Amino acid sequence: MSFPWPRTDLTELIGIEHPIIQAPMAGVASPALAAAVSNAGGLGSLGCGEMTVEQLRESFGETRAWTARPFNINFFAHEAPEHPSDDAAAMRGWLAGYYQELDVRESPSLSETPMRSFDAATLRAVLELEPQIVSFHFGLPAHDMLDALKSTGTVILSSATTVSEARRLEAAGVHAIIAQGYDAGGHRGTFSEPIAAGSIGTFALVPQIVDAVSVPVIAAGGIADGRGIAAAFALGASGVQMGTAFILCPESAASPVYREVLRQTRDDETVVTRAFTGRPARAIVNRFVEEMAPREDDVAPFPLQDSLTLALHVASVARGSKDLAAMLAGQASPLARALPAAALVETLVCEAQEALAREK
Repeated sequence: MSFPWPRTDLTELIGIEHPIIQAPMAGVASPALAAAVSNAGGLGSLGCGEMTVEQLRESFGETRAWTARPFNINFFAHEAPEHPSDDAAAMRGWLAGYYQELDVRESPSLSETPMRSFDAATLRAVLELEPQIVSFHFGLPAHDMLDALKSTGTVILSSATTVSEARRLEAAGVHAIIAQGYDAGGHRGTFSEPIAAGSIGTFALVPQIVDAVSVPVIAAGGIADGRGIAAAFALGASGVQMGTAFILCPESAASPVYREVLRQTRDDETVVTRAFTGRPARAIVNRFVEEMAPREDDVAPFPLQDSLTLALHVASVARGSKDLAAMLAGQASPLARALPAAALVETLVCEAQEALAREK
């Protein structure tokens, strides 16, 4: 479907028809979903921050087998805690009751988290795979790694939650910036500011970042239909990144309990919490989130908290229970639709076209 978007700098930069990026939701954004979005003219994404190098190769190859169009692979760029055993001791003890409740062994290894920061081995694999687009969350990897990626012509994206972070990303040489508002589901991408500084809503953040940088800006957070896309363009964005909107697509890897809970989620039933991984992330409120709220000060640093809670999430999902499951989602959750990815992209484009026409 051809449509004259108000700005084309992003679509021309990454070689796509529609400036709609499916967010790289780790554990949810499957190769089937990413390929379907790319084949529909958007930009599909794989969340690779929880993959080994072998899993990265497999997922990339599977996606490439299903689409010849560009797709994005996303990685974390965080620093590891210095004293993991000390940092996790108090929380490990407090979680013992949950381990017993779900018949989980009581002492998960702190090395069991799948959440990995971009490293030399990953860089070598990525250079061999030759992706068109690579994006990062929690900042950027070391300068030499970034230079190696850029030297191959790879387009680099990264998330900013403040104007200051956006300026830092532009100075580092990224090609486009994802302006992640506080409305967004999943991990906050804050990397150079106190976490509280990044608590800015999408539609307050986007125009400020647009005014501060010269590269294309991608609006992310609270956008789930064509009205939101049109509003983002009105504020100067060159595209949007949408995550929660794609969770109910049949191609996503979301579990049945995740899908069922999302279908019933109200506008006031998500909250930013450190309970699951140690980093603030917007998730659907459940028993674990509520019971962890008074103990936020005891939460282990990222990603150690994930090491301690991952088995609880897996066991809860296996039982079909939402109680201890990590179900990341944004404030626009009630707008999510159970459509095939291609049909959803087409619907979003039509809705945006209608909304943009009304603005003229």
